[in-house]
Amino acid sequence: MALTAEPMSGAVASHYDRRRSRRVKNAFIVAAFASVLAWCFYDTIIVDTDWARMGGVLGVLGTIERFFHLDLTLIPYLLVPALETLMIATLGTIVGCLFSLPVAWFGAENVTPSKLLIYPIGRGLMVLSRSIHEIIWALLFVGAVGLGALPGILAVAMRSVGFISKITAEAIENIDPKPVEAIRAVGGSQFQVMYYGIVPQVLPVILGTIIFEWDINIRRSAVMGLVGAGGLGLAFFRQMAMFNYGGVTLVVLFVLLLIVIGEVVSHYARKAVI
Repeated sequence: MALTAEPMSGAVASHYDRRRSRRVKNAFIVAAFASVLAWCFYDTIIVDTDWARMGGVLGVLGTIERFFHLDLTLIPYLLVPALETLMIATLGTIVGCLFSLPVAWFGAENVTPSKLLIYPIGRGLMVLSRSIHEIIWALLFVGAVGLGALPGILAVAMRSVGFISKITAEAIENIDPKPVEAIRAVGGSQFQVMYYGIVPQVLPVILGTIIFEWDINIRRSAVMGLVGAGGLGLAFFRQMAMFNYGGVTLVVLFVLLLIVIGEVVSHYARKAVI
């Protein structure tokens, strides 16, 4: 019994030593993380913030209070920008879908025309579209085609290509290959393979992705006007430039209303097609 108890006590002691070592290690990690977080808080909020310019607590509260005095006289002038924002989101999504189809075809490994040349190009276009922010796209297109809704539409379209084409390409890569092989076995063309063997399998995913992207594009379109691409963003920029705090709040409420509309429409649309 003594010989059995001694190894057992040694194993228990070793187990407690490992637990103690793990606790010390976790405590050190937590302490290091808390120290970095405290330093970031001190450096960015305490040191870099111009508290004197804010005018103290009363000055901050006074500024916030101005935003609650809504400038209701702006309502008639915000209806057209709101419709323009919806138009930018809708047309941008449609154009993005048209661009996404060939990119998804190029970037799907099982249907791409060339794995060595076309496939990397398709994947590169997906990465390029997702890597550049919509504001950057809008700035580029404003410089290319001028002010107005068109650069906003193009910017939203280019930003949508990466997401729609990536989800579509991955859906194509995960299809059941049996229908495709059957169509090819009876001499079907590449178009017939795509139309009858692939599209029916990925169509619900594509439609759901497009609806979800349209919902996101409403948010994107709401800020396009900050760089001259029309919509409610331009109205927001004008109210900010005039220091019309109540007007700024009203524009934000219009943006919120559009987002709610988009959420409701996308919810029922997804239920209808998926």
